[in-house]
Amino acid sequence: MAVSGRSQTRPGATRRKISTAFLYLLAIGLAAIFLFPVLWSALTSISPGGQASSMPPPFWPTGFTFENYVKLNKYGAGIFQYIFNSGSVAILTVLGTILLSTLGGYGFSRFSFRGKNVLFLVILATLMIPFQSILTPLFLMLGLLGMQNTLVGLALVYITFQLPFGVFIMRNTFDAVPLEIEEAALLDGCNSFTLLYRVMLAPVLPGVVTVAIYAFINAWNEFLAALIIMSQEKKFTLPILLTSVRSGLYGSVDWGALQAGITVAIVPCVVLFLLLQRYYIRGLMGGAVKG
Repeated sequence: MAVSGRSQTRPGATRRKISTAFLYLLAIGLAAIFLFPVLWSALTSISPGGQASSMPPPFWPTGFTFENYVKLNKYGAGIFQYIFNSGSVAILTVLGTILLSTLGGYGFSRFSFRGKNVLFLVILATLMIPFQSILTPLFLMLGLLGMQNTLVGLALVYITFQLPFGVFIMRNTFDAVPLEIEEAALLDGCNSFTLLYRVMLAPVLPGVVTVAIYAFINAWNEFLAALIIMSQEKKFTLPILLTSVRSGLYGSVDWGALQAGITVAIVPCVVLFLLLQRYYIRGLMGGAVKG
């Protein structure tokens, strides 16, 4: 009987191993497909001479050089100025979005007031409005405030775009936190702000990280609003620089410098996601399940 039992379990174990191996191969194949453009850009950015413009371009460069990054730095005010501009706007956007989304999500989750559900639906409804349609009013509003062509003004525009999603994620994240934790803190003498800062931030950290990643990536890569609001070359962000490189002189395109700029734009997003991915996945699932 024991031998018969072992013979019956072997086919099932074999099928499970085959299914697991197939899933791993499928995951590796999909990862290779998604990572191929990133690897291609990185290799092209360090290709010497005109290899980046050759047809067909070689898959593996014959040598390695950083001349494309040197040429990229000669465009406009220099690559470091544009990295500073994009980084400043992205950091301001992340900080503002986290602060307002956390307060808004906490209020919608824990406080009861008249019209709460209607107001929350109105906030979510703004997700269906194309942001291009409100750029003109925002541009005029920034002009009245004297904040056109400023990094702070551009960050305020990005925060406006990010708030509906941020409030949605944070409200659902707070809803997933047991009320007993809050009640125990209130019995210990905490007020609402102390409770939020010292007690509730730790359980909702995955939601905060999710909001931060979305805000950073969108602010770092956004092009249209930056192109409209910014008029001075020294205030341009990195995506505008890439457009200038793409346009070239007399229609020519320096593909090596362009791929160098793309690589520079990709690296911060990849590094940030890899560092915070465990919090991001937990926060995104928490925001998706509740609600």
